[in-house]
Amino acid sequence: MNLDGGFGALIGLNMVEFDRDGARSVCTLAVEPQLLNPHGVLHGGATYSMADQGMGAAVYCVLGEGESCATIEVKIVYLAAVRGGEVECESRVINRGKRVIALESELRNEGRLVAKALGTFAVFPVSPKA
Repeated sequence: MNLDGGFGALIGLNMVEFDRDGARSVCTLAVEPQLLNPHGVLHGGATYSMADQGMGAAVYCVLGEGESCATIEVKIVYLAAVRGGEVECESRVINRGKRVIALESELRNEGRLVAKALGTFAVFPVSPKA
């Protein structure tokens, strides 16, 4: 699993903690001009992407050999506007079922809670490569 590449790298996401024992992850994002909406606020899509990416990393903390995952759903509540600085997203597994994993994320800007998210991920066996 590549925690630092792909879409996360495109928006500047940094995975800073991957805690297998705690079934959690932490990622950060520097608020840059290209991530702002026309009102000078961090775009909700960037915030949502942090939660989704952070949850995906936390899921990998609890997956077994030969298992993979995919997002089923993420619900997010935006609590405050972000105009600068850095956003930190802490995601943690709250329930690991056989086929579905539930997670939550808290996103903070300079220590202030700016969004909360709740998500579910599907667990499925990895298909053998052809």
